[in-house]
Amino acid sequence: MAKPKAKLGEILLQHTSLNEKQLDEALIAQREQGGKLGDVLIDKGFLKPEEIQKALSVQLGIPFLQDIPLDTMDASLVDNLPINFCKENECLPISKKDGEITVAIANPLEQTALDDIRIILQAQSIKPVIVSPLKIQDAINRVFEKKSEKQMAEIGDESMDLSYELEEPEDLLDASDEAPIIRLVNSLLFRSVKERASDIHIEPQEREVVVRFRIDGVLYDVYKPPKAFQNSITSRVKVMADLNIAEKRVPQDGRIRIKVAGKDIDIRVSTVPVAHGERIVMRLADKSTVILKLEDLGFDGKLLNQISELIQKKHGIILVTGPTGSGKSSTLYACLARLNSVERNIMTIEDPVEVQVKGIGQIPVNPKTNLTFAAGLRAILRQDPDIVMVGEIRDLETAEISVQASLTGHLVLSTLHTNDASGAITRLADMGVEPFLVATSILGVVGQRLIRRICPKCKKEYAPTPEEFEKLGLKAEEFQNKTVYQAQGCVACMNTGYSGRTCIKELFIVDEEIRQLIIQGADSTKLKKAGLEKGMKTIREDGIQKILEGVTTIQEILRATQVET
Repeated sequence: MAKPKAKLGEILLQHTSLNEKQLDEALIAQREQGGKLGDVLIDKGFLKPEEIQKALSVQLGIPFLQDIPLDTMDASLVDNLPINFCKENECLPISKKDGEITVAIANPLEQTALDDIRIILQAQSIKPVIVSPLKIQDAINRVFEKKSEKQMAEIGDESMDLSYELEEPEDLLDASDEAPIIRLVNSLLFRSVKERASDIHIEPQEREVVVRFRIDGVLYDVYKPPKAFQNSITSRVKVMADLNIAEKRVPQDGRIRIKVAGKDIDIRVSTVPVAHGERIVMRLADKSTVILKLEDLGFDGKLLNQISELIQKKHGIILVTGPTGSGKSSTLYACLARLNSVERNIMTIEDPVEVQVKGIGQIPVNPKTNLTFAAGLRAILRQDPDIVMVGEIRDLETAEISVQASLTGHLVLSTLHTNDASGAITRLADMGVEPFLVATSILGVVGQRLIRRICPKCKKEYAPTPEEFEKLGLKAEEFQNKTVYQAQGCVACMNTGYSGRTCIKELFIVDEEIRQLIIQGADSTKLKKAGLEKGMKTIREDGIQKILEGVTTIQEILRATQVET
């Protein structure tokens, strides 16, 4: 007679920290609520999922694997399996021997998933091994990444077959039997998301096509598909963006919404005719991106206190300035997130709405219906707002309405394209806004740049040269006993030496003395000098502080602040 299997509760008492009182409480909850004992124990915080799995391993006599050996795994086993199937069932085939396939699975009691794998892969038998859910999900992502990269490498050797139907897969990683060009474009999109690219450039040249990714603000060559693929790649992207594929003589703009490895990605597409075809630029935005806090954007200490105090004012204008791609929108969203509450009515007019924020009314600019920044701002002011965010002040009309809104009791946040904070004041005057109106409405101006963070895994100490000190406008003595790092490059940072970005910034606060200077028509140089006398730290000075903190390099600050004097 076979020995009866030990109950799961008994095994847990023997092999884990669970005590009898906790087990009894869980059993009572299980009887009342239903469900599995293991799930109840995890929900109550008595045990971790891995402890339950180890107990199941003992109870069922199924091996428990601490890690999945990806180096020796047979990746071809997933060729006919969709990524969603593996993720939903938390399972992954890892090896095959003599017709038997070993499958890593989080819950070995899910017999249906094991049967499906046996049928799909035509295996004689299935041998389950138990692995923690986190390890399985990580392994699934890694295996399907390699599969996608391998497909992209193989595409250049395949013959062209243009008689295919252009259809969009639900998740790009699910596509395994698509035509070569579809797989190529899908692979490029997947790779761009994996490598944290913000833009994809597809550039036709005389004898080749060059694909470049912008990563942390810098462009890198990543792929050169055959010239023969150029028109097909262009057509594929235009079909995905719902553009006119027959029209090749005029610029076009469109949008693609896709899912990559479970992430919702919003892509803005721009095409322009150039000498050797159509040039395409795609800007990627991860819709699941969490809005960063001011602290995460590099605001700290005195500067954080000052900006926090400014945004709590009841009325006035706060501007964020800098060139394109300097993180202005991120700073505005971080300010709105700090202000967002039930008591406040916050509305925005943006081109386009980049991040959707719960509790805030966001209006996208639409030139086709004459919904401009100015028209949208007028409409917002009839919606009883407390705080208004204008994506950008581009013209006199928008500037004047913003000023009037601030003078009638609204806090207005907006951006302006100027090189430094004090330059924003003179820019408004140049647009035609009266100096006394600028002086009475502006509370403060943030000037900022984005810089790359040095990779923490490969950064190396070094001694700066006299030329570098001279370019920074410093003396060598100021760096004595201070550690300075140089970018090297490793696998983790894709040999760039940098990983991620942060802000360097300055805050120009308009007080009574500066208000008088504005009314008198002082230029930006005088205004900046007055700000410095009151303790304002410039963008470059903030950058030097980031060098001394080991956040970035001298070379990066010189690159990002070359216009500073």
